[in-house]
Amino acid sequence: MIAPVEPYRVKVVEPIRLLERDERVEKVKKAFYNIFLIRGEDVFIDLLTDSGTSAMSDNQWAGIMLGDESYAGCKNYFHFEETIKDITGFKNVIPVHQGRVAENLLFSQILTKGDYVPSNNHFDTTRANVEVNGAAALDLVVEESRKPSEEYPFKGNIDTNKLEKLIADVGPEKIPVGMMTVTNNTGGGQPASMANIRKVSEIYRKHNIPFFFDACRFAENAYFIKKREWGYADKSIKEIAREMFSYADGCTMSAKKDGLANIGGFIAMNNDSLATQLTNMLILIEGYRTYGGMAGRDLEAVARGLQEVTNFDYLEYRIKQVEYLGTKLDEYGIPIIKPTGGHAVFVDAGKMIEHIEPENYPGWALTVAMYREGGIRSVEIGNIMFARYDSDSKKEIFPELDLVRLAIPRRVYSNSHMEYIASVLKHINENPECVKGLRLTYQPKVLRHFTCRFEEIDN
Repeated sequence: MIAPVEPYRVKVVEPIRLLERDERVEKVKKAFYNIFLIRGEDVFIDLLTDSGTSAMSDNQWAGIMLGDESYAGCKNYFHFEETIKDITGFKNVIPVHQGRVAENLLFSQILTKGDYVPSNNHFDTTRANVEVNGAAALDLVVEESRKPSEEYPFKGNIDTNKLEKLIADVGPEKIPVGMMTVTNNTGGGQPASMANIRKVSEIYRKHNIPFFFDACRFAENAYFIKKREWGYADKSIKEIAREMFSYADGCTMSAKKDGLANIGGFIAMNNDSLATQLTNMLILIEGYRTYGGMAGRDLEAVARGLQEVTNFDYLEYRIKQVEYLGTKLDEYGIPIIKPTGGHAVFVDAGKMIEHIEPENYPGWALTVAMYREGGIRSVEIGNIMFARYDSDSKKEIFPELDLVRLAIPRRVYSNSHMEYIASVLKHINENPECVKGLRLTYQPKVLRHFTCRFEEIDN
């Protein structure tokens, strides 16, 4: 393929340094083999997340200088609100400082013990916010999502037959809200089609169940609809996004992704009474309704980022850079989720790391090896993040796929960095002894991947 070309010029550079290998060995050991516990300054290429790691544009930085830090009614909030209403069409916009707060606000007010919240796939904080409120977070993604090597255009779709069966089995009154993550992060950053979004919406509306998006990568999803779904090739990204949102009743969003900002988020909806309820809780835990835990300057950066993210040239380069890395890895024989998604390449670590048993966490072990061999930080999406403990067998039940996500920050790294990443994984693949199994020495009860600790063991 022709290498993608950045649709921008570089004005400011930040030096990064690759530590010597013996230094990296010591750093990861002192971090108890948890990549989250390594200092950012000790990382050469940081693929831990695409959340809040974007490079902001000159337009966004200019907007920061126009920050109005009035406690109530700052002008930046109204630009923020206007922009979100223009893109989503929702009546009520509530700012928060990041997406998980939006999830916490919503689920803490509408869920009770014994409820169910279906989605294609819930990501880690969404699942945790559902479960901490006593409800069950159910993944109803289509079967094609479970076939990593197969090229299916919309692996983020919800299986509508499973959804209708769930509603029939538990009753609509036990489902206070239905979710859909766009794009579907857990399943490889895969998009949902407009046809599937429309059908899911019809099912929920038939049963009077509110339908919300986890919309943090809505523009990337709209891009895939434009490129892959019949009837949308001539529509703009904003037109496609507006149609997507028209089928929903609200959304939560971390603006640290497709908001192209370093902090921020929102929850938006049409239900006035629910919006009032959530706003009252917002004032208690985040701040007044026109800032919601954010500075005025950051509200402005998000507003401008949401406008920029719908630019087709930006999205074309964004998706093509991810595809470029995936193509390189495929050429080197690294098993990945196909087709590549919008924000990351997902390595099938369970297939790549065959000499380590699942209970010794091959995906997590690969993240350790990537840092040790190349100074690269990535994140496991598998046996540590999404395992559950079965009290009957007293064993961990692992997810079907043990993945490592290489999340690409927006407008940050060049194609030379992509080639370096691929070369490090090629080296590891050719030298499997680089990857050592792990044993847990500490884990918290919730979201254990952020703070758990390990020791390495002999394979």
